[in-house]
Amino acid sequence: MTYKGAIVDETGKLNNFAVEPKVYVDVQGDRTGFTPYAELLNGRLAMIGFISLIALEVFTGHGIFGFLQNL
Repeated sequence: MTYKGAIVDETGKLNNFAVEPKVYVDVQGDRTGFTPYAELLNGRLAMIGFISLIALEVFTGHGIFGFLQNL
């Protein structure tokens, strides 16, 4: 006898783990792993960080370590 996805055996005990859930594959698309999108995004963020460090040095006259020491 089944009861809402569980099985009641002949002794009247409820077994919640007798019926296995349906297995499915979650499709995440092309935005995970080493994909061209991820590589483009990583490259763009690296360029923004590099330009930011150059701008920091130009405007303050110190590198990143000198800037952090003055805080």
